[in-house]
Amino acid sequence: MTHPFLRARRIALSFVTGAALALAAVTPSEAAAKIQHLVSPGGIEAWFVQDATVPLIAMEYSFAGGSAQDPKDKPGVANLVGDLLDEGSGDLDSKTFHERLERRAIELSFSATRDTFRGSLRMLRDNKDEAFDLLRMALTSPHFDTVDVERIRSQVISGLRRETTNPTSLASRKFLEIAFGDHPYGRQTNGTLDSVPTITITDLKDYVGRVLAKDTLKVAVVGDVDPATLGKLLDHTFGSLPAKANLTPVPDIAAARPPQRAFVPLDVPQTVITFGGPGVKRNDPNFMAAYVVNHILGGGGLSSRLYREVREKRGLAYSVFESLLWMEHSALFIGNTGTRADRAGETIDAIEKEVRRIAEEGPTQKELDEAKSYLKGSQMLALDTSSKLAQALLQYQQDKLPIDYIEKRNAIVDAVTLDDAKAAAKRLWGQGLLTVVVGRAPQAAAQPAAAPATKSN
Repeated sequence: MTHPFLRARRIALSFVTGAALALAAVTPSEAAAKIQHLVSPGGIEAWFVQDATVPLIAMEYSFAGGSAQDPKDKPGVANLVGDLLDEGSGDLDSKTFHERLERRAIELSFSATRDTFRGSLRMLRDNKDEAFDLLRMALTSPHFDTVDVERIRSQVISGLRRETTNPTSLASRKFLEIAFGDHPYGRQTNGTLDSVPTITITDLKDYVGRVLAKDTLKVAVVGDVDPATLGKLLDHTFGSLPAKANLTPVPDIAAARPPQRAFVPLDVPQTVITFGGPGVKRNDPNFMAAYVVNHILGGGGLSSRLYREVREKRGLAYSVFESLLWMEHSALFIGNTGTRADRAGETIDAIEKEVRRIAEEGPTQKELDEAKSYLKGSQMLALDTSSKLAQALLQYQQDKLPIDYIEKRNAIVDAVTLDDAKAAAKRLWGQGLLTVVVGRAPQAAAQPAAAPATKSN
């Protein structure tokens, strides 16, 4: 399962085709059997799958912290750091650094989620030494030269200006504000038009010094490299980072309780509706039941209840989806759709009616069986490339799952009973929805939002 809301950033170079990335028909069980818990001579730990099917290596890694470590008055620091780490480091300026990436067909990227600062590195096997060395420089000696900072800052600000007229972006921002109040999760990862201009080079360097440290580092590697060589590469790349991070504590928080509704006026042809509410954390014993029943309601694409009710039966929207979002300190379910302004009220009514129905009645046995069958079969597609497998292995580590989780997952899915699914549906959707409407027509008039979410024990 891939964590939703992972924000992609620009990529240095797309260097191989999807076919070249493929693991040759490796099933999840076979992949699980290959996963090694590697510890480098210097103590860097990694989950590792050695695979020589194609001559390339994919690595995913993360540090705890993410945008939740941004200063309260300066959201956007982590995002800006991610955009700048490959803009010159060590003895290389930005232009030379990117030329090195391009010449060796190395793909290097960084991004920030609310809980993690993460990166990806992909390369052909023969270019591994240079690829890992460039990553080492980016992590340990970024320049943050003024000319590069201002260039990237202007790009971020341009994106934020575009978001002021993007109904989906506005709906997401408003939804998180209502759900989390002034908690770090209520802030925008990419910052605001007020905060980004105030971020200084000192802020960027302070973030790197506090967050990029070995004690919270998690690594997943899949590809054509032997364990001994990989251990040396990991030590060379990460070994000189600080031993311990200096993170600001982030409190647990329960999302605001539904029902609530907010309206944001915007003169656009299509009204956007974002809806959701408190979810289920990944370490909750009933998480898998919630995951399966969520697939039935809104996560199953063309087969979901919401799609059938909103799109197929009523023709109200082109698409509608709903998914679980789990984080270190909270959890949500969140969905989105777009419709004509004059049909926004009807669309909300259809969504709320279906949410109430599944909360009160739960799914049918047939729906449960079909969802379980799909979720078990789709795992093979979710792990069919080295990059996807590395991403999954990193996510499993962040979710504190066992190293053999791939092998156990289908049995956990199978163990979900109809009673489990009904209980999960009632828990998720029994209180109704937090709903944000962005568009022209105020048919769904805003109701006053309740007090901001409170911290949980």
